[in-house]
Amino acid sequence: MTVGRTFLRSVLVVAAFAGGLQAAFADEWRTTSSLIGESKYGDTFQHYDYVNPNAPKGGTLNSVAPGTFDSFNPYIVQGSFAAGFVPFGGGLLYDTLMEQATDEGSTSHPLIADAYKHPDDYSSVTYRLDPRAKWHDGKPITTDDVIWSFQVLKANSPMYSRYFENVTDAVAISDREVEFHFDQKGNRELPKILGDLVVLPKHWWEGTGANGKKRDVTRPTQEPPLGSAAYKIASFKPGSEIVWQRVPDYWAAKLPVKIGRENFDTQRFTYILDENAAWQAFTKGGLEDINAENSSRRWSTAYDFPAIKAGDVIKKEFKTESPEPMQGFVLNLRRPQFQDRRIREALTNVLDFESMNRTLFFGLNTRTSSYFQGTELASSGLPQGKELEILEQYRDKLPPELFTKEFKLPVYDSPQAERKYLKTAVDLFAQAGWVIKGGKMVNAETGQQFKLEILGRDPSDEVIANPYVDNLRKIGIDAALRIVDPSQYVNRTRSFDFDVVTGMFGQSDSPGNEQRDFWSSKAADAPGSRNLMGIKDPVVDALVDRVIFATDRDDLVAATHALDRVLLWSYYVVPQWHRPVVWLAYWNKFGIPEKQPAYSGVDTNSWWIDKDKEKALAAKYKSGN
Repeated sequence: MTVGRTFLRSVLVVAAFAGGLQAAFADEWRTTSSLIGESKYGDTFQHYDYVNPNAPKGGTLNSVAPGTFDSFNPYIVQGSFAAGFVPFGGGLLYDTLMEQATDEGSTSHPLIADAYKHPDDYSSVTYRLDPRAKWHDGKPITTDDVIWSFQVLKANSPMYSRYFENVTDAVAISDREVEFHFDQKGNRELPKILGDLVVLPKHWWEGTGANGKKRDVTRPTQEPPLGSAAYKIASFKPGSEIVWQRVPDYWAAKLPVKIGRENFDTQRFTYILDENAAWQAFTKGGLEDINAENSSRRWSTAYDFPAIKAGDVIKKEFKTESPEPMQGFVLNLRRPQFQDRRIREALTNVLDFESMNRTLFFGLNTRTSSYFQGTELASSGLPQGKELEILEQYRDKLPPELFTKEFKLPVYDSPQAERKYLKTAVDLFAQAGWVIKGGKMVNAETGQQFKLEILGRDPSDEVIANPYVDNLRKIGIDAALRIVDPSQYVNRTRSFDFDVVTGMFGQSDSPGNEQRDFWSSKAADAPGSRNLMGIKDPVVDALVDRVIFATDRDDLVAATHALDRVLLWSYYVVPQWHRPVVWLAYWNKFGIPEKQPAYSGVDTNSWWIDKDKEKALAAKYKSGN
């Protein structure tokens, strides 16, 4: 799923385990679940320590969204879902069994479920529902809703189906308790991540719609669904606007994870076709109140418009402690020209990150060299110890240099470096049967020129794609960037209809079952999966399972090192860059807690509207001053 950094950090914080900690409390009811250590809040969790528990409610948060939408069902492949919905998690409308913490990695707190327990062999897990949990129509959330949601999501959602691949069924063992059964023992992450299950209203989806027809959860819909979370759809204009209204009697408003958060009465999303138009809308005010900035150039040079100079727009950097995502040019192995590893290595040698960072990014980016960047899970040096033991099982199926050379990306640190790495790329192409004739990289047998097209969805994609395209052309490759509208982009990436696309693969500090959706052979042919590259490698499949069924933290680290190293040496992506910060600019209408969560960097759900500031802004910009 190629999605934004904030989204990726909010939905992909999943847990693995804490070895003996879990076993010590096996089959006892627990509230907070943290599988890499105890939560800092312990059993006395009242609210997040960074929030203002007395934050006022009210006001409107204005945001923009790219492209358009045609569906309020995000859990299927068809359709473009509206802003406020997410394909994994509850979004603004639905609650999950547990809620992932904003300020601690791999930790969840009660939401629909007030506790959970599991046996010490990890063969099942039982969740106990909070008797206060209810839908917006006042009906209680039941075990039937939970069981039905599990069945529907596993059958129709690409993400949930692989996330819960080892979950065989769900049964009610009382009016409040649901037990999930697993097909294998020892999957230590599964009891925890069942808390990520979004719960859908069975009675609504199986009912009759306003059009008199039976609703179908497997199809897109533009009928606002019944929900359970803090917001519901107040109004919408198909494809151009959706407005969410805070539910005044939200059942979970006093739970610890909600106190001091979700303070805006209204959240309005206006759809704008391209990023430049969205930027212009932000600078003028009214359509977007908070801008999450991704462009180094704009962050460094464009924040000089009148509202910035007047102090009416604040520009701020928030540091994060969460893992950095792997972002890179994804090479689609479903295309024949990328199936040779030497070709993929050659294409990696062509990217001149250092020049791009110096001339385009103002030196603000850092090269990404691991799929688990910024954590102890990132591989480095040569394999040794338990990691080496794991990899030795597959030595004859892996590149020999994986065992003898440290993985290093090219460094364009001098004028001579370009000649060096472009020559290396040409040599690798020659080994794979391609030669330069008449300035073109052609197949030695067929004479066909090597071609690739980078798919983009916004003119801003030219900034990162064009320098790479220019270098590719220097070695005779027919390379081009093609910009399509956001809807077409989504549909083409879902169906893997591209040569090269920029992908982002967010991770947690506790990888587990979600790795199947990233790298497994089964995911390669599943539309909408995050295996954009189309990896079908038995070794990768085996290492994914090795990660999932790791026996303790040390075992997990070793297994993840092995997986990371194999992915890197397979050259499935041309790695790009990252920043361990979140850049935000916002109109000065908010009250903000003195600190923000260090792990995620920022939690705008803990902000609130300062009515005096908002009134002053409205008067000033209405008068044109």
